[in-house]
Amino acid sequence: MGIDSKVESQMILEGKKLCKYYGEGESQVKAIDQVDFSVQQGEFISIVGQSGAGKSTLMHIIGGLDAPTSGEVLINGTSIYTMPRGRLALFRRREIGFVFQAFNLVPSLNVWENIILPIGLDGKKADVAYIEDILHTLGIFDKRSSLPTALSGGQQQRVAIARAVAARPAIVLADEPTGNLDSRSSRDVLDLLRLSVQKYNQTLIVVTHNDEVAKLADRTVRVADGSIVLEALQ
Repeated sequence: MGIDSKVESQMILEGKKLCKYYGEGESQVKAIDQVDFSVQQGEFISIVGQSGAGKSTLMHIIGGLDAPTSGEVLINGTSIYTMPRGRLALFRRREIGFVFQAFNLVPSLNVWENIILPIGLDGKKADVAYIEDILHTLGIFDKRSSLPTALSGGQQQRVAIARAVAARPAIVLADEPTGNLDSRSSRDVLDLLRLSVQKYNQTLIVVTHNDEVAKLADRTVRVADGSIVLEALQ
């Protein structure tokens, strides 16, 4: 996807001079060091790098899960780490959808209940028609009454994707979303994840060590030793 197609898009996320340091002096570890990062509305970005490169740390920072040592994260123009903790938690629940490698489904809740759980925690009513459309898009509508233990790994990840997009967040962050899946299920899940964010006009950032997964994105950001070393359009 060319740069021109994004020129008039809204800047939805900005990271400015982000640093995350652990320790002091000679033993100090710079997990993230002076990183500038930006994403336009509707983009599909992949963040790639070897284990320990800093890509997951970067995702946790831009997702409001782990405050940087210094620097600023803005989502839709709002500086998230200037917020009190409680307000940040509410903002994160409303504006960011997460998809994790481990699925993180509640085993005692069925598919439908897992998907609407974050919406209920926010004191809102689920948009039934919208969520049913998501379930049809992801091919799991007939599993809506099933418990997670009755599902395959690929199906569980589809539930996690549905949960992430159901609240209409501004950004969907996926951390190694295919790490526990075989190659066929991985491709299916990534195709469905991309389809769902395109259909519902959301922004997707996928953290992965898999270059084949990264190639599905509009733009790839490569991280090494805590810094961005390459950005490339696909």
